[in-house]
Amino acid sequence: MSRTEERARPPTMADVAHLAGVSHQTVSRVLSAHPNVRASTRAAVLQAIDTLGYRRNFSARALVTRRTLTLGVVASNPTLFGPASTLSGLEAAAREAGYMVSTVMMRRYTAAALEDAIDHLSNGGVEGIVVIVPQRETVTALAGLRLPFPVVTVEGGHDLPIPSVSVDQELGARLVTDHLLAAGHRTVWHVAGPPDWLEAEARVRGWTAALEEAGAEVPPPLVGDWTPLSGYRAGQELAGRVASGSARRRSGQVTAVFVANDQMALGVMRALREAGLSMPGQVAIAGFDDIPEADFFTPPLTTIRQDFAAVGQASIRLLVSRLEAPATVATENERMVIEPRLIVRGSSTSS
Repeated sequence: MSRTEERARPPTMADVAHLAGVSHQTVSRVLSAHPNVRASTRAAVLQAIDTLGYRRNFSARALVTRRTLTLGVVASNPTLFGPASTLSGLEAAAREAGYMVSTVMMRRYTAAALEDAIDHLSNGGVEGIVVIVPQRETVTALAGLRLPFPVVTVEGGHDLPIPSVSVDQELGARLVTDHLLAAGHRTVWHVAGPPDWLEAEARVRGWTAALEEAGAEVPPPLVGDWTPLSGYRAGQELAGRVASGSARRRSGQVTAVFVANDQMALGVMRALREAGLSMPGQVAIAGFDDIPEADFFTPPLTTIRQDFAAVGQASIRLLVSRLEAPATVATENERMVIEPRLIVRGSSTSS
């Protein structure tokens, strides 16, 4: 082989081993994060990898190990902050665990579409999949499928014998509702998400339970579709209630509103501002999700923060445990629930 050809050839594991002065097996152990490698040896191998610009050849490894080290993800609607952030957390966690990710985006969760997605991933050689379960019909579709490999669901809220990881949506709704009640509001209005979404259902349950436990009246929720426009329309209705005084005669004065996501909260805030209402002076507002822009709303938005990185790590950990140590897996009904966090900003309190 000429020097030009040698320079053009991508570096191999053998090249790394030669430069680091170790065996091929030692390089493999370092790449697999094996614990039985001395720190100095690991450092030498990593330095050689960096010097050579070595990249792992997953196809070659699959031929040797009969494993693809690829996980599948079935997701939907990446334009929404929650699903997009969940997907990002899953991909980051998979990379950290040494796996690649193959993703199928679905426009609608029907049994046929879900089965096609799983078949596509199976044909691509994935070893297991994570299904992001945003809507009730996803549960119905999953229940009727025979799954050819380990599956973990995210944001489950279901009774299927499938491991799941979720954020405690009810707790988040309780936290934000309790916060608004503690600020002195007699009740809290709610702009809910679409009724077929599991997260929207859970947030309504948490909001309702917090009001009932406080002995506060439960106003009829307004329903949006997660978009700022639907929040804007709900905000116009709320502003109309304030202006007409009808709120006092019907379901309590509108002085506090919990919105089921931050994008809809943005629309609500615009509608209230256009109606000449101050926030939080006349109406306190709180959202859910803590999108990056929430701190830059006018006023900055009180909201619920979900730890999407933790969701991704827990989901991948559950799935990988079923791939790498199936004999130690105790149950297929394992549920991991991650607590959300209340972030208080100027939209709900002037102090």
